[in-house]
Amino acid sequence: MILLTGGNGQLGTELRHYLDEKNIPYYSTDAQEMDITDLDATLALVKQIQPDIIYHCAAYTAVDKAEDEGKQLNEKVNVDGTKNVALAAKSVGAKLVYLSTDYVFDGTKEFGEYSEDDPLNPQNEYGRAKLLGEQAVAEILDNYYIIRTSWVYGEYGNNFVYTMQRLAKERDFLTVVADQVGRPTWTRSLVEFMVYLVDSNQPYGIYQFSNDNSCSWYEFAKEILKETSTEVRPVTSAEFPQKATRPKYSIMSLSKAKETGFVIDTWQTALAKFKKSIN
Repeated sequence: MILLTGGNGQLGTELRHYLDEKNIPYYSTDAQEMDITDLDATLALVKQIQPDIIYHCAAYTAVDKAEDEGKQLNEKVNVDGTKNVALAAKSVGAKLVYLSTDYVFDGTKEFGEYSEDDPLNPQNEYGRAKLLGEQAVAEILDNYYIIRTSWVYGEYGNNFVYTMQRLAKERDFLTVVADQVGRPTWTRSLVEFMVYLVDSNQPYGIYQFSNDNSCSWYEFAKEILKETSTEVRPVTSAEFPQKATRPKYSIMSLSKAKETGFVIDTWQTALAKFKKSIN
């Protein structure tokens, strides 16, 4: 049996739809049904369901709020909650798939890509909490997959693609930061990889996954809006100050993911498929 946490979030909803398509049975939970910050409640439900696999999609993702008003909730969900899910997985011998982030790196690398074993140095509270979640999973379990991802968008949530499309209907031009570089990730590609890791019995450990090729947010926005008349203009991060520090450079290596035999679409191909799917 498969158990999902965060089954109603952007990634969890994508995963549910994918499992439905494949006729794979699962048990999906949200915060109301299983409060992962409550160890006893988490253990009780997991022992009742007896899953073989837990896809841990539940997370606190308000990156800027995590710096102040949401700091405590970020800690409770992303650190304590992840620890509790890992302990529950251990109690029934389940494999755990945990989603992490490029924000575990500081983004100061001059050249090359961040590999799975590069030094970790998160620059914001969200990244720090997700890293503590990674460490908890690795300390508690042997049978786990940690997947670091970046710039996630998809059909079932608020994200950069939807924001750009909405703003393009309201404005003649948009300004988007051009000095932050990374890799966009379509939720569909990500859930396919998550399931593939488990189903093909890949070696346990840390993987990095996003769509292939890289871009700046400005280049991403230009591609999103290329069929519209809205002009996209590049600006620096200094013109868009945010509470949480974002890495300037967060291109993570996909070599290990590719070595599993999984074929990764480029971000341009994935974006085109996504736009076609929502039209």
